[in-house]
Amino acid sequence: MMKELENKLEQKEVRPTAMRLLVLETLQKQKAAVSLQDLEDTFEKADRVTLYRTLKTFQEKGLIHSIEDGTGATKYALCQEGCECAPEDMHVHFFCNSCEDTFCLPKFKIPEVSLPEGFVPMETNLLVKGVCVNCTA
Repeated sequence: MMKELENKLEQKEVRPTAMRLLVLETLQKQKAAVSLQDLEDTFEKADRVTLYRTLKTFQEKGLIHSIEDGTGATKYALCQEGCECAPEDMHVHFFCNSCEDTFCLPKFKIPEVSLPEGFVPMETNLLVKGVCVNCTA
C-alpha cells in the first residue's frame, strides 16, 4: 500500500515524505471532502503549517482540488484517476445540509457557460445543496 502511495506521488513529481504519504493515505480513505481542520484533528501532533503546505503542494500538482462549499472552510478532495482538474474535468459538488459533508460528483460535469465577449473565465464552481443519500436513508 505504501509503495502504491509513493508511486502516485512520484508520478506527480511530489517527493514522498512521511507526512505526505500519511495525508494521501488519509485522503484516499475519505468518502467526503475534508478541511484543514479535519486533517489537524486526524493528526493530533502534526504542525498546521506542514499540513497546509502538503495540501497546497498536492493541489499545485493536480492530486487534489479545493472546494468552497459556503461553510467558510475550504475543503479538499482527491482528483479522480486521469483527471487533471482542468476546466473540462470540473464536476458538481454537493453539500449536505444535514451532516454538513461535501461530496464530489465526478460523473456530473459542469456545463460550459457562454460569457459575453471580453469576459475571461478563470474558475467555475457548481455547488448543489440538499440532503445526501446517507441522511435520507
